[in-house]
Amino acid sequence: MREIDELVGVDDAAWPVLREMVSASPVPVEVLPADVAEGRRSLLQMQVTARSMLGALALHTGGLLVDHGWVRVFGGGAGEGEVLPSLARVNRFPDDVDPLRHPAAGLVVGHDVVGGVFALNGGDPVAAGRPGQPGQMTYFAPDTLAWEALEMGHSAWVSWLLSGRLDTFYDGLRWPGWREEAAAVGLSQGITVYPFLWSEEAQTDLSATHRRPVPMSEVIGTAADFARRSGPADPGFLGEV
Repeated sequence: MREIDELVGVDDAAWPVLREMVSASPVPVEVLPADVAEGRRSLLQMQVTARSMLGALALHTGGLLVDHGWVRVFGGGAGEGEVLPSLARVNRFPDDVDPLRHPAAGLVVGHDVVGGVFALNGGDPVAAGRPGQPGQMTYFAPDTLAWEALEMGHSAWVSWLLSGRLDTFYDGLRWPGWREEAAAVGLSQGITVYPFLWSEEAQTDLSATHRRPVPMSEVIGTAADFARRSGPADPGFLGEV
């Protein structure tokens, strides 16, 4: 297992690249302040270096709020009060680094406010019931209650989030006034939509749905329960929030 100095002390760190991508993004992006100790704990458990985008997020940010806060990208966590959970917390990393522990299904790296989950595939996606290749990004879609392969790695996913192309991806999941609603919810909250996003009513006329902020655990938990009971399959671990 590599020690923290080896993971951090690289010549071509990704943080300057990420910082430039954020500055150049056509959509609003907020970089949350980092908790250095929590970020280093995340880095040690993941065994990735600061050369990677994942490492840069863990070490230098408390997470990113992308496109008016619609997408939350997890990083190293931040400070006190209402903050985004760290990669370590979301993925239930042990308090003490365990070199034998690896997330079997994959690493949860982001959520969106309506309960979508972004995860990086582990070594055997088929065994975990996930589409795509090992090391590729997947998305648990709250309108279909199923995982979708994104056919890109983590760095490409971050670049795509910041590219301004999310309107196409979220076509059918955003309603008039979504920007104001997404920006208003707390970092521990999401937006519950009723009738649910996977219902015929919501997919026919999303603008007629009722929406309110609730704990993010409730948004994700409700989708997971429906997926297990009447959806395509048990989605598995969707992150601790």
